[in-house]
Amino acid sequence: MQDPMMLETPVDVLNYALTLEHLEHAFYRDGLQEFSADDFETAGYAGNVYEWFGIIRDHEMEHVNVITQVINDLGGEPVAEATYDFGYTDLAGFIGVAQVLENTGVSAYQGAAQFLIDEDELLTAALTIHGVEARHAAYLNGLQGESPFPDAVNPTLTPDEVLAAAGPFIIS
Repeated sequence: MQDPMMLETPVDVLNYALTLEHLEHAFYRDGLQEFSADDFETAGYAGNVYEWFGIIRDHEMEHVNVITQVINDLGGEPVAEATYDFGYTDLAGFIGVAQVLENTGVSAYQGAAQFLIDEDELLTAALTIHGVEARHAAYLNGLQGESPFPDAVNPTLTPDEVLAAAGPFIIS
């Protein structure tokens, strides 16, 4: 993950966000190749849970595409997807990691917004992704039997706190 203390330019901030989006997309892409709709149903997740996870995966891929395009438009070099180890061994672990990643992502976008305050168009773009990440987090919280809206004011994470939460999943 990009050194959080080096968020000096809009491209730096966008690459920070892109790093998280690559992480999330890879997580869902790989997990949904490992687990099937039948696995979700066998584990007691009735309805369209598997399909909703597919929609989240697709959203994360779109986030990667949008941020990559903006970085390219700004003349920057987008960071590449890394290699990951998410550490889950079963479906319950997969869903638990999904919840952690989405809640971290919401708070990461809030923390990064301060670096884009002077860039109205980039701030608006980041906030539109943030809103979708918040919906993902709310869905996963509810799926896990937790409040989809646990606080009246969402916690904000600093880049260093995001690195502490997401960094262990990145192995190269």
